[in-house]
Amino acid sequence: MPKAKSNVEIKNRRASFDYEFLETFVAGIVLSGTEIKSIRAGKASLVDAFCYFNAGELYVKNMHVAEYHWGSWGKHDPRRDRKLLLNRKELARLQRSVKEKGLTIVAVKLFIADNGYAKLLIALARGKKQFDKRQSIKEKDLRREMDRSGY
Repeated sequence: MPKAKSNVEIKNRRASFDYEFLETFVAGIVLSGTEIKSIRAGKASLVDAFCYFNAGELYVKNMHVAEYHWGSWGKHDPRRDRKLLLNRKELARLQRSVKEKGLTIVAVKLFIADNGYAKLLIALARGKKQFDKRQSIKEKDLRREMDRSGY
């Protein structure tokens, strides 16, 4: 029996404002207990979430997954570090890139894939300068004005 299509999509809107995305990857997440149920209920947040390497493995830090409100089995720490699943080539490429000055890995979007697994869209990113942020705001305002005027 095919799994039902899930429309859970939790975005980190601040990341696109603060960072310029150079490359994106889709990674699986190692979850425990009732974390997947909380994610399917939309009770997660990617604010201030970023990725780091530890012993050659990639982890996401500061991703908040709320405790599941039904029942007491499998309680988890909402802000624990979660391991990300990527293939060896992608991990090596990311690890080489992060060693460059000014590059980091940020969590962009958390979603449920067609097969029912939780996936995290991560991006290799470079921080924007203040004038880049002003340019982004200007472009967003122009787009909004054009939408309002009917073009």
